[in-house]
Amino acid sequence: MQKEAKSRILINELLQRAGWRFFDDETGRANISLETHVKIRKKTLEDLGYDFEKTASGYVDYLLLDEHGFPLAVLEAKSEKHDPLVGKEQARTYARSQNVRFIILSNGRLHYFWDLEQGNPTLVTEFPTAESLGHFHAFKPNPAALVEETVEPDYIAISQNPGYRHDPRWNNAALREGFVKDAGLKFLRPYQLRAIAALQGAVRKSRTRFLFEMATGTGKTLTAAAAIKLFLRTGNVKRVLFLVDRLELEDQAKKRFVQFLKNDFTTVVYKENRGDWRMAEIVVSTVQSLQFNNKYRRLFSPTDFDLLISDEAHRSIGGNSRAVFEYFVGYKLGLTATPKDYLKKIDPSRINARDPREWERRQLLDTYKTFGCESGVPTFRYSLVDGVRDGYLLNPTVVDARTDITTELLSDEGYSVMAENHDGELVEQTWFGKDFERGSFLRRPTASSARPS
Repeated sequence: MQKEAKSRILINELLQRAGWRFFDDETGRANISLETHVKIRKKTLEDLGYDFEKTASGYVDYLLLDEHGFPLAVLEAKSEKHDPLVGKEQARTYARSQNVRFIILSNGRLHYFWDLEQGNPTLVTEFPTAESLGHFHAFKPNPAALVEETVEPDYIAISQNPGYRHDPRWNNAALREGFVKDAGLKFLRPYQLRAIAALQGAVRKSRTRFLFEMATGTGKTLTAAAAIKLFLRTGNVKRVLFLVDRLELEDQAKKRFVQFLKNDFTTVVYKENRGDWRMAEIVVSTVQSLQFNNKYRRLFSPTDFDLLISDEAHRSIGGNSRAVFEYFVGYKLGLTATPKDYLKKIDPSRINARDPREWERRQLLDTYKTFGCESGVPTFRYSLVDGVRDGYLLNPTVVDARTDITTELLSDEGYSVMAENHDGELVEQTWFGKDFERGSFLRRPTASSARPS
């Protein structure tokens, strides 16, 4: 089978899975037009920088239609051997000719969604539904308001206690520290303000994905709370999904957001509020909860959340969790201390020639690319070294806790002991570092314990 034909089969399946229809059925009229012939006006070509003397024409691979039969999105298909982005300019030409703002670029395995009014194409794992594209038309965010919002150190403290400045203890230098502690007021540190400023700068450049790479202990959750308030307060999102990958982080996140933002916004844990989570502006959930039995598909629309924040992003976007992360449309913010860089010093042409799927897999797992930072530079970075230098973190002390056993385990020769085999004979048994990683030595090995336990 030709590679291009194989790509079309995969694309057709993805379209149908997202609810698009090639034929009329009981759910509605067909809303996919194949190989639609379009004429491209000279003005459109000139606006895109092309110099044509007469009108050009072409064929749109897939033209997706709204409920009234009008063009809604252009889908440009490429064969498996090509990166979908090679069709970017061609697709934009077709989209402008049809007066649509949405583009999907796909080779059947790798897919990009592109809102022409909101920056560059972003990598996705699922195609958007007609409902989600309709949502974009109805929802009119105001990025300029977000960019121009003034964020001061007390951005969160004002939400906690709008009148804190009028409290006598605040105005008494001797009592101020005790007042702040008793009231639990949180003030943004200089580097956290820089993180929010960096996010605003990225939005100014029409970015929709952001990555905060911040060392453990530098207040990622507080910084995330400031970002959430920024988006909600300026009307750029209506509801936020905060994704974690462990139950204890779910409870911790909810407590923090309630502490920081309860006077302005409502926070709930999804599993505890299945019936009324839509009443909240901030919904916290583990990835696993939404992933179980494809709950995220069955119970949610891709447009239910306009901002999705991935805590410990290097973990919560890997494997099957990626499908949950990409299902929802809108702004995406990743928080991590240890991003995974799967593209560093990699020659894509060599990998692609050997195994195209390996290159695609690396792109999907790479934290930087996932959050729109293909250069390997996050939206904002604050390292352990920065925290120690500024006096917010302690310099770690390295303690050598090696024993004779662990030293031998890590050597090329390994750690050897004499132990009885099943015949009662003493034989030499040897373990190496990989064996030690599976457990620890609690007793002398015997024939029944041929591996550390």
